[in-house]
Amino acid sequence: MKVLVLGGGVIGVSTAYYLAKAGHEVSVVERQAGVALETSFANAGEVSPGYSAPWAGPGVPMKAVKWMLMQHRPLVIWPMLDLAMWEWGLRTLRNCTAARYEINKSRMLRLALYSRDCLRALRADTGIHYDERSQGTLQLFRKQHQLDATARDVAVLQRFNVPYEVLDNAGCIAREPALGRVQEKFVGGLRLPGDETGDCHQFARNLAQLAAASGAKFLFNTRIERMAHADGRVSGIHTSAGVMQADAYVACLASYTPLVLKPLAIRLPVYPVKGYSITLPITDAAGAPESTVLDETFKVAVTRLGDRIRVGGTAELAGYSLNLRQSRRDTLDHVVSELFPDGGDLKQASFWTGLRPMTPDGTPIIGPTPYSNLFLNTGHGTLGWTMAAGSGRVLADIVSGRAPEVDLQGLTLARYAA
Repeated sequence: MKVLVLGGGVIGVSTAYYLAKAGHEVSVVERQAGVALETSFANAGEVSPGYSAPWAGPGVPMKAVKWMLMQHRPLVIWPMLDLAMWEWGLRTLRNCTAARYEINKSRMLRLALYSRDCLRALRADTGIHYDERSQGTLQLFRKQHQLDATARDVAVLQRFNVPYEVLDNAGCIAREPALGRVQEKFVGGLRLPGDETGDCHQFARNLAQLAAASGAKFLFNTRIERMAHADGRVSGIHTSAGVMQADAYVACLASYTPLVLKPLAIRLPVYPVKGYSITLPITDAAGAPESTVLDETFKVAVTRLGDRIRVGGTAELAGYSLNLRQSRRDTLDHVVSELFPDGGDLKQASFWTGLRPMTPDGTPIIGPTPYSNLFLNTGHGTLGWTMAAGSGRVLADIVSGRAPEVDLQGLTLARYAA
């Protein structure tokens, strides 16, 4: 079967790889000059299935107000006359209940754990490298009430048999020795030893090479202009390089998926939530993190990627703006300076921003659409890197007519049918 994959981020590349391995004739259409040059380029580097949880949860609306009043704000909302943003926000608020949180986290964790297994199998089968480390993730709590509030998440981890450790101050230092230099900054943490880290951009580039070796073609510098359709099927894609046709089409366009599909009367509740990162060279290996440390107070992750430190986080609702804002960098600088003051050279740090494709319930949208030959793989939010391998494998199974190895209940567009 001839398949067009629309979008060359980590989700699109993973989808193309598994489709090509399944024997399909695959082409990836990407507007950039290479793969993973937008949202996948400089994310926080976490492959963290254990921390797969929706942003919407009980108590979040009140927390959001507090976050927006902090000096180093984890959340920023720019007032705009953007109907899509306000509709998305209202839907997100409706998911801020204990019952919805439980359902949504369970769905996300199911896919994330499957994706972890797919990534491990992929690594074993291909020998792919991407500055990967398998040393767990530590969620660091500066206040005792944060540590006390982990009971709900721990209950879900126990139900899914996800290994975890609740640590006191000394336990955190034992896992991340550099924190011993700032032990007065925190009281404890929640560690998930099964989580991993890695450079998402490097992974996508290397996986694209493996996909190409299996026959996949990558059409770079090619913009999608519109999708043609007839009789309940997509009949072609109008691009800057001409009309392209296939037997099946897979939309992996992240935050831009709703814009491309809107003319087809498909309304996707996916909205861009802007994130930022800095990447700095390590100057003192003993003063740098061993893996990923998540600062719960500021919602910022500090990750070791080879000889670099990646610091990523913050959430900004600003439409499709890619402006780099100094105030957001100040937050990232603050966190890494407080937790790993000797680890890297901030003067040499690069500053980046990307748009995370978020759904109101946090769960991605994978699978069929009202058009019989159009499929979705989008809406992964902050977890695209965590869920990439599993999402690509699931989508390839669906297109190939095989039953996916993971339960699709609650992962498809059907959950928004009402």
